[in-house]
Amino acid sequence: MNSPLIQLLVLAGIAIFLILRLKNVLGTRDGFEKPAAPDPAEKKARPDFEVIEGGPDRDITDHVPEDSPQADALASMKRIEPAFSVSEFVQGARGAYEMILMSYELGNLDQIQSFLAEDIYDSFVDGVAAREDKGLKIEAEFIGVRETAISDVQFDKDSNRAEITLRFVGELTSVVRDRGGDIVEGSPTTAKRQKDTWTFARVMGSADPNWLLVATDG
Repeated sequence: MNSPLIQLLVLAGIAIFLILRLKNVLGTRDGFEKPAAPDPAEKKARPDFEVIEGGPDRDITDHVPEDSPQADALASMKRIEPAFSVSEFVQGARGAYEMILMSYELGNLDQIQSFLAEDIYDSFVDGVAAREDKGLKIEAEFIGVRETAISDVQFDKDSNRAEITLRFVGELTSVVRDRGGDIVEGSPTTAKRQKDTWTFARVMGSADPNWLLVATDG
């Protein structure tokens, strides 16, 4: 038997030996293996959460006192429209406050007309027109909403009409200039706090999801 043949047989034997050793160490794999069982110690370290049936609705009690008339009104609204979220409403109202306030300050009312009750829109139009008649122009920049809180809730169970009143504290810079460009009020560098109490209304359960601004009390 020549030398090359002997070397080939030796290498083949080594290969077979290594394959058998690997099978013993790693095992065989057919498809996807089941994930490893969780460590009992790790499972115990995870916090347990318990849902208490019939407990207070945190979506309501985070915004108004439990067992208050406002909480009862919000609960009635959620019974009519289970998908309604008080927290999401408050967050949306914050955004609406900035948009409506700045649109009025800058005289751009077309983009907010669909969010205003007719009498509120008319009063905004009159306010902007009065400024323009005097040759006044407002330059404003919104900084942020410092406070948003529900101050009152009303719900008519006969009509399903809901009214939610919120108290806002906003911060902005505002300057009023005359026709010549001179400042007659405000400061471009000093922020002022704007406090408003606004009421939004909507018929719960209706196909129209929009809330309308129906009352303002600065």
